[in-house]
Amino acid sequence: MTAAALAPTVELVHGAQMPRLGLGTSPLDDADAEAAVASAIDLGYRLIDTAHAYGNETGVGRALAASDVAREELFVTSKLNAEWHGFQEAQDAFAMSAEKLGVDYIDLFLIHWPNPRQDRYVDAFRGLVELLRTGRVRAIGLSNFKPEHLQRVIDETGAVPDVNQIELDPTIAREESRGYHRRHDIVTESWSPLGNGGELLQLPPIAEIAERHGRTTAQIVLRWHVQIGAVPIPKSANPARQAENLAVFDFELDQAEMDAIAELDRGESAATDSNSFGH
Repeated sequence: MTAAALAPTVELVHGAQMPRLGLGTSPLDDADAEAAVASAIDLGYRLIDTAHAYGNETGVGRALAASDVAREELFVTSKLNAEWHGFQEAQDAFAMSAEKLGVDYIDLFLIHWPNPRQDRYVDAFRGLVELLRTGRVRAIGLSNFKPEHLQRVIDETGAVPDVNQIELDPTIAREESRGYHRRHDIVTESWSPLGNGGELLQLPPIAEIAERHGRTTAQIVLRWHVQIGAVPIPKSANPARQAENLAVFDFELDQAEMDAIAELDRGESAATDSNSFGH
């Protein structure tokens, strides 16, 4: 299969260049993640997303090591769990993930969930700031943080996260969160960008737009993410689908199409509540 053109990049607040679309790896195991990442890199993916919670950092690392693409051309993301919420704990989590991935540095390191009842995410972010200061990571961020969580992090550490990775698709459009991100130059990254279970891709407005453009419904949804300024990380272990998912930078949805997709939003209540869920 022919490699696609590389995705364009967006500059993060601390200066790193992050591809505008990447590969998600949850819930692949080590073997499947290794195969998926290897094929994705061959196809032109440069952003690879994993996490301690996925249990596949070793497999992702094997694919990175086997690739002919230079390490500095890849943008590797991982995330720490609640048990590493703390200044030193966050640095220990980095060391563990870096060892499993077989890398000297991680491009983007995230706190996976705020776990506000534990109330230690600010200290964990201070640990990420130290990782950034010492060059062990190129960018730092959060995942599933609400605006009130983000504001507290910024107020108490004085540092702005590069990225907040949130559940986001046309039916869960997260207007408030995305607005907060824009005002603070935080890049929105979309997990589960194609929805859960495939129902999103069957919705008539998406199907009609796809037919009009001669594209797949997944490509229409991923193009929507790009046009609202988000960075989607669709998961696929299928090389043909991986190639299709990356090929969304050579067409554009018009305003009427964007408006039709916007009507699918079910509101914030449709998103997983990070005040009560986390790991």
